Order: sequence, then structure tokens, then C-alpha cells
Amino acid sequence: MAEQDSSAGSSAAALLKKDGICRVLSLDGGGGKGFYTIGVLREIEGLIGCPLYEKFDLIFGTSTGAIISSLLALGKSVNKINALYEEHVPTVMQRKGRGEKSAALAALGEKVFGDTKFTAMKTGVGIVATRWVIERPMIFKTSIEQAHGRMGTFSPGFGCTVSDAVQASCSAFPFFDRKTVVTDKGDRIELIDGGYCANNPTLYAIADAIMALNLPPEKIRVVSVGVGVYPAGAEAPKCPAPAKDA
Repeated sequence: MAEQDSSAGSSAAALLKKDGICRVLSLDGGGGKGFYTIGVLREIEGLIGCPLYEKFDLIFGTSTGAIISSLLALGKSVNKINALYEEHVPTVMQRKGRGEKSAALAALGEKVFGDTKFTAMKTGVGIVATRWVIERPMIFKTSIEQAHGRMGTFSPGFGCTVSDAVQASCSAFPFFDRKTVVTDKGDRIELIDGGYCANNPTLYAIADAIMALNLPPEKIRVVSVGVGVYPAGAEAPKCPAPAKDA
């Protein structure tokens, strides 16, 4: 396992393209409706012809968007993420009761992410969760250059695993149990779904670009992907099957 330090992780500023533009990808929460997000991302990936982490300097996500964001930043293709969703998401959502859902979410996190830390991310990341007690965001980030202050004590993802951060971002209380994480400073923090403070994390990503990376607004480009309005009783459309050579 990689040794944790305050300088580890991808430098978002260093990843800026030669044109000096910061490209942001923001992914909303929405549970199983993340399949809509995946469908949009598949089209974008097909248009640019490369993994999305190679084009986006910051990828922020909340709840189901946190799962997708983390996988993208770890280098997974959209087709691979779609396959993981088809295999695992129904098993979590079909569980009965808060305890069973939380146990299934934890098992999914461990299986997909293992003990991977934020130092493994290939681009700047922001995973949004909500602090239960004070109802304020806790954003797990990759690069020290995303820090708005306290740079001397910054550590990627607060030293937590990607699995723990994603579980926290997805823990929609009371449908799921609250998630307690332990930082590398020894703090125990009780967290719930990031959607309670920012189901759309775009503003937090823009704040990083402007306040931490010191970029003017005209140097920022944002792709914000929501999950649409899902009519009650309607059947969710299936994502189109990938090409055989994809």
C-alpha cells in the first residue's frame, strides 16, 4: 500500500491543459438513477475517445455520483462502471431494512475499492458527504492544491479509504445507517449522504477551481450531469449495450 503523505495524490493544477482551462465534471446523487448518468458519460467518453480522467481536472460526485466519480478517477472506463452497476446496485437497493442495506453497501465498497486510498486517483477528486452533527459538508479530496486552508495538515481523503468515503457519501439516513470514518488524525466523524448538503456538487468544484487553484471564472468549464426527473410508476430505460469492440 502506498505511504500516505501531504504531498501525495494527483495535483489538479499540474493536470491543467496547456490552454490553462480547468475542466470540471460534476455528478449528482440519485441512487439507482445513476444509470442515467452512466448513459451520458458513455456518450461523452465516446466523443473524446479516451478515459474521462485524462480530460477532466476535477471530478466531483455525491452519493451515486460519488461511486461513479471515484471509479472514473481510478481509471475505469464507463462501460466497466456500467457493468459494475448492473451487477451490484440492484443487490443493495433490493435489501430490506436499514441494517441490511448498509451491510450490502459496505460489502460492495470493499469488493469494488478494497483498501484503495485517494493517493491512487489519477486526477483531482471531490467526494461529498455530510457531517451528521453539524450538518456541514465533508469533502474527500485528492490533491493538496485543492485545499482552501490548513495546507500543512492536508492529507488526501483525510487518510480514509475510497471505500469509506464513498459509503459515507451514499449513506442516505434513515434508509441507511450513518457511516463513521476515522481520519489519519484519529478523529471519528459520523457522516450521512452528501445529498443532504449538496446533491449537485458543482458549486464545491467551482470553489476549488476559484479559491484553491486561483483561477478566474473564465478559465473554468463545467459539465454537470444530473439524473433527470423519474416519473412515479415509470420503468427506467436501459442503457444501450456497448459495442462489441468497446
